[in-house]
Amino acid sequence: MKQTTILTTVSLLSILLMTLHLTGDVLYKMAPAGFPMLFAVFVLVIVLWGTLVLAGRRSGYIIVFLGSLIELLMPLLHMKGPRGMMGGEVGNSTGAFFFVWILLALGVTSTFTLILSAHALLSSPWRQTRGASTAA
Repeated sequence: MKQTTILTTVSLLSILLMTLHLTGDVLYKMAPAGFPMLFAVFVLVIVLWGTLVLAGRRSGYIIVFLGSLIELLMPLLHMKGPRGMMGGEVGNSTGAFFFVWILLALGVTSTFTLILSAHALLSSPWRQTRGASTAA
């Protein structure tokens, strides 16, 4: 399987997990269901654009790289503090297992996406110097 196909698949999976996570945040009253969620939707649309429309281009790799950095922050922020992942109403709910699983899966997929997009940026042909390509 080509690296761009793997990157696209894992990036789409990260976007899906991020939307599930944001849904949990709203349901467990960790985030308000207002303008911040609309901003998060806008950011995810940009990452989706970079994943699908700009696939294989430098700008697409940069957008996916930055999006995966943002997605990686979610598990880190929820693990921070004295109550960790079980802050708010999550610990007392029946959906705690699913919420924590989504955060862990989001951490894995966003880290993998970050690595793949960094590798694509560092190993792409546009990194070569101009002098090397014109010298004959």
